[in-house]
Amino acid sequence: MTAAQHPAASHHLPWFLTAPGESDVLFTITTIMLLLIVFGLGVVFFRLHSLPERLGHKKLQFEIVAVLCLLSLFTHVHLFWVVALLLALIDLPDFQTPLRSMADSLGRLANGGSAEPPQDPPKPATPAEPGA
Repeated sequence: MTAAQHPAASHHLPWFLTAPGESDVLFTITTIMLLLIVFGLGVVFFRLHSLPERLGHKKLQFEIVAVLCLLSLFTHVHLFWVVALLLALIDLPDFQTPLRSMADSLGRLANGGSAEPPQDPPKPATPAEPGA
């Protein structure tokens, strides 16, 4: 018995129309693409949000930049992120190292020691190897 096609039916159907009981290829492709796009946008979002932290990683103001980025991430206030980005781009001068050096020198002078930093003790000479 041959199945006769209805005269009003189209003879050339598009590829995405499926017969009853078969898997829907277009829906499967759309679902996979949607998942990949959402995952990709999430990666781009978090990569962009970590930009100030990556820029200011070895700088003095890293802790402030990291806190501002976290505040921006959790509160969705983008001003925190912009401030963190600007702070990461600006090189702040290092005032802490010279002040610490001055404080150490004054501490040594106040304790009655010399202003010179302590010298390392001389290393003892190592004996020659017996087999040499």
